[in-house]
Amino acid sequence: MNRRTFVQLSTIAITSLSLGTQLRLYAHHGDIKKISLPEGEWRKRLTADQFHILRKAGTEYPYSSALNHEKRMGTYHCAGCDMALFNSTAKYDSGTGWPSFYESIPGHTNTKTDFKLIYPRTEYHCARCGGHQGHVFDDGPDPTGQRWCNNGLALKFVSRS
Repeated sequence: MNRRTFVQLSTIAITSLSLGTQLRLYAHHGDIKKISLPEGEWRKRLTADQFHILRKAGTEYPYSSALNHEKRMGTYHCAGCDMALFNSTAKYDSGTGWPSFYESIPGHTNTKTDFKLIYPRTEYHCARCGGHQGHVFDDGPDPTGQRWCNNGLALKFVSRS
């Protein structure tokens, strides 16, 4: 394969992946009612740091979240719309500095391919409001082998007690 063919095929593959994941990102999941607000309303509801992460796909500094040390039973909800995204039973210490889980609540997150660091990563969002949460990697523990690496400011913890 020559360079021109490689570039053409790569462009087609990236475009196809991008279109497919964009469609998946906005697909309807069961009974989840979507929330769509103007930017100004999100700015009112969120802190500046939360807005940067949830609405602009920012990232907080590692080891900066109090949720890294949260050990109680409960659920982790989207800080933008309060939708439950993770159960505490799926949380583990990944050593990365961000709250990490081996699975999300089925149907409560959507994914798309992110090329911001040149190489492809799987970015995930809240299925209700579309708020950016983090990235999922295939280097997690059993039973899924996944690491859902989440920005702590994009979550709020709701205790079961």
